[in-house]
Amino acid sequence: MPMKRYLGLLIVAACLVSCIKDAPLNPEADIETFTVPQGQLTGQTNIDQANRKIQVFLTKEAFEKGIAPSLVISKNAKVIPASGDSIHFNKGAVEYTVTSERGDDIKKYTVEVINVGDWSFEFENWAQNANDKYEFPVESNGTAIWSSGNPGVALSGVPPLVSSYPTRSTTDGYQGTKAAEMVTIKGTTLSAIVGIYLYAGSLFLGDFNSENVLAEPLAATEFGEPYIGLPDKFVGYYKYTPGASFQDENEKIIPGRVDECSIYAVLFEGNERLNGTNINTSDRVVAVARLSDGTAKAGFTKFDIPFVYKAGWKASGKNLMMAIVASSSKEGDHYRGALGSRLVVDNLSVIPK
Repeated sequence: MPMKRYLGLLIVAACLVSCIKDAPLNPEADIETFTVPQGQLTGQTNIDQANRKIQVFLTKEAFEKGIAPSLVISKNAKVIPASGDSIHFNKGAVEYTVTSERGDDIKKYTVEVINVGDWSFEFENWAQNANDKYEFPVESNGTAIWSSGNPGVALSGVPPLVSSYPTRSTTDGYQGTKAAEMVTIKGTTLSAIVGIYLYAGSLFLGDFNSENVLAEPLAATEFGEPYIGLPDKFVGYYKYTPGASFQDENEKIIPGRVDECSIYAVLFEGNERLNGTNINTSDRVVAVARLSDGTAKAGFTKFDIPFVYKAGWKASGKNLMMAIVASSSKEGDHYRGALGSRLVVDNLSVIPK
């Protein structure tokens, strides 16, 4: 080989080695997917990146015997326990530790098995998002199965204060020390650019998927948690004060129109959640319990609503999910309502047959 060509190859090789050495190490330390065999699940697994929680919905056998999930993590990161390792829940919560390739970013994810047996909700315990400061209710063990539109409102530029958001806790409850309060609020300067002039307070069983909020806002609200058995009634307490002036989605005041609240529960088939685009129209819905009177109630009023089942539907052993949804403006999902409308709910329960 000619000497010049040989030297040229050496120079190229040296450059390549130099480039490889200079490539920055990956700083990310995320669990991107957490996969459990479908036969061990009773619902869709959810990774809450904001709070670093992995929510799994397991069969009784999977809970008792343990699972061996497959993980996809950030490039070149390390995770303990490793992907494919068996984990068990008989000794309490399971935690994964992810260390970035660069080594200076370490994240801990907690695996939560959602309790599907207790369907009474008193809204006594609340947590707060670390960055945006909105509140959300949690169960007595700290599990978060409720969500709201607050994460979407956070993206519109509101100040990081509990009072900036349409859904929060209140001491004005029916029983106990706290309840859930929803208020229809004015949109922000940023939201007005995309034609959103109000946000209704909302609360629902499920998750808010921020990845969908800009492309398809209604799809961002993902409703439902696994339900075992068949429900008979949906009961609870609420009070409601409509705002002074009802406005449409273009911020036009509609004279004589009075805002109403919305409270309902929906039973549907399958493992995957429904969302704001199909919760009222999907053929997977098999039973609904809906509050028929969404008008003003000065004091706490009890509702006791039977589930109305789809004609001819028979339980077939398919997995079922339950959604509970409440809003301070009945048409808030279409950005219609009255600023200042206020709904408080407390002591909600799904009574089984």
